[in-house]
Amino acid sequence: MGKIILRLDRMMVERKISLNELAERVGISNVNLSKIKNNKVTAIRFSTLAAICEVLDCEAGDILEYQKD
Repeated sequence: MGKIILRLDRMMVERKISLNELAERVGISNVNLSKIKNNKVTAIRFSTLAAICEVLDCEAGDILEYQKD
């Protein structure tokens, strides 16, 4: 089975936004956002994903990527 890869790091570079700034604007801790950024999570709340997309002005598909085994 394939897996979902989070490409938040790439989007943050494109939008020129730091981890601290994004965490503050999204309303989550730096630690939790860092885990999302580094693919150390097995799930993400839709509300968190929506908030990230709103701040970064992007679509969920810009952050989520399906990778086949």
